[in-house]
Amino acid sequence: MSFLDKLKYIYKQVSEVENTIYNGKQDYLEIYERNLQLEQEIKERTHELNIANKRMLTLQHIWDMMNASRPLQSVLETIVNNIQGELGYLHCNIIKKCEDEMGVYLCVLAQSNDNSIKQIDKLIKGSILTKRLEYSDDSIYAKSATEKTIMQTTEVGETLKSVIPEVSDDIIYIINNENACKSIITVPLYTHYGWFNVFSSRKEMTNGETDFLTIFAQQIEMAITIADLFEEVKAQAVTDGLTGLYNRRYFEEYLKKEVTRAMRQQQPFSIVGLDLDHLKQINDKYGHAYGDLAIKTVANVLKKNARSIDTAARMGGEEFNVILPGVDSNGAMIAAERIRKALESEQLDTIGHITASIGVATFLEHSDNIEDILELTDQAMYQSKRNGRNQVTLAKPINETSWQEIAVNTFMDILSKHNIPLNKDVTENLKNKLKTDEVPKEALYTVADMLTQTYNPLHHSGVMKSKVQLAVSLAKRFDLPKDDIDKLRIAMLLYDIGNLMLPADLLQKTTPLTEEERNHIKEHPLIAAREILKPISYIQDVIPIIEHHHENWDGTGYPSKIAKEEIPMTSQIILIVDAYFALTEPRTYRAELTPKQAIELIKQDAGKKWNSTLVEEFISLIDHDI
Repeated sequence: MSFLDKLKYIYKQVSEVENTIYNGKQDYLEIYERNLQLEQEIKERTHELNIANKRMLTLQHIWDMMNASRPLQSVLETIVNNIQGELGYLHCNIIKKCEDEMGVYLCVLAQSNDNSIKQIDKLIKGSILTKRLEYSDDSIYAKSATEKTIMQTTEVGETLKSVIPEVSDDIIYIINNENACKSIITVPLYTHYGWFNVFSSRKEMTNGETDFLTIFAQQIEMAITIADLFEEVKAQAVTDGLTGLYNRRYFEEYLKKEVTRAMRQQQPFSIVGLDLDHLKQINDKYGHAYGDLAIKTVANVLKKNARSIDTAARMGGEEFNVILPGVDSNGAMIAAERIRKALESEQLDTIGHITASIGVATFLEHSDNIEDILELTDQAMYQSKRNGRNQVTLAKPINETSWQEIAVNTFMDILSKHNIPLNKDVTENLKNKLKTDEVPKEALYTVADMLTQTYNPLHHSGVMKSKVQLAVSLAKRFDLPKDDIDKLRIAMLLYDIGNLMLPADLLQKTTPLTEEERNHIKEHPLIAAREILKPISYIQDVIPIIEHHHENWDGTGYPSKIAKEEIPMTSQIILIVDAYFALTEPRTYRAELTPKQAIELIKQDAGKKWNSTLVEEFISLIDHDI
């Protein structure tokens, strides 16, 4: 091979190597470029996945709130702060379309806490949360609601000026040119509040953003619906449905706080108790609709004449109480008289004028025990009724109230003379409670409950207090004299004491009773009246009440088989109250009934076991508290 041929051969070999290297390089470049594309796609998909995860997390927070029974304002604030923080929006808010005597307007219900809104508030010299915002039919909000669609605008400053017209053009210029917000996205909330707004750093919505915000708005509405229901149930729990005033439950809880405050500051407060006069006559003559009108009128008068710090409540039926913080008895009497005059001046359709009997008592002035104050208010109110109605009576000092002393002395007499078969330690414990307890009435309730538990272990502590309060409320429905009500209180504490003389295995028997056993149990009113209480001279006028508390309206009761008006009203009251609590407590032979089930059974015996009118009044009291 010639030298030239060798060169050609070597060149050919080099070319082949170069081609191989070039082709390999091209392959590597293609692979490299492909890898770069894959990395970019992975980065984009990862970003999209992160956004999707954030959206799912935000939705999860909304779903969690649906199961948390959160207050409405808390729900709204969580919504705006979650989407603002987790999805990178600059600011979020929820606004509502409102209307009053001045017309339609917008208000901000909740907004995220961020630098953007702080800058806006600084520019407009005040919080947008407190401003009454303008509403117009050509605004983005009106268009969004009308077209039922999500809308976006890049005219951020102009949108602000449309709701706050007094904002200057200089501020609008700053917002448009020096603010990071480039667009506002408005999402209509059809069912509830108006609009959910997000302030974005982007001029256009990204892919999937519209779908997400649509889903998010639906979840917002559902969360708000649940929060609304929670608020409604909460309001119903503390509010009287007929009048809109607070109910007894709320009054009692609030009263505890007021007592704590008054004791800490050594500042008195007063309670004004009001009882609408002649409600039964109004119901009988004009119908219950007019009775409800009279009750609502009382409530409206109380609302108009109360200070912002006063608390008015409907306690049941036609009875109302008002707490007057920081007011002594003189001020309370002036306030009560103002209420009385305001009510008397009301002119009602068909009924005409209505009046009320009012009582006043002052904490730390009449007593430093709130139970005593409530009772004194009650007694003063009742005294107004007995003295001719439509007047205000100031309570008398607690030391002039004697029924508690009589009841304490009665229990001490029974326990000291060992008239009942009780363990010595139990007897001494009960006597000590009556001697040392600073609240005689509470001690009486405790002792009565403990005695009941000796023969009925299933009896709940605290029930005796509820029984006495219910019996007294019922007695007032029938305008019983104060002396009769005081006797009823004592009788309620003692009416079942005869059971202590019966065999425990008989009272706790789980199988059906024989005729002989039933007759033996029927003896307990006579045992209480004749064996235990008769030797105590100062309660002789209480004994007939206890002796006849198992007589039925139709004469089928025991022990005397008397009927109708022959039965003392106080005995009839004990019978129905005792029956209700017996039905709603467990027994060895049956489970406890619900209040509604107990009421249904009581209704069935109206006109037979008890006076039909008594049943009606009793049910109206119970219905108010359940």
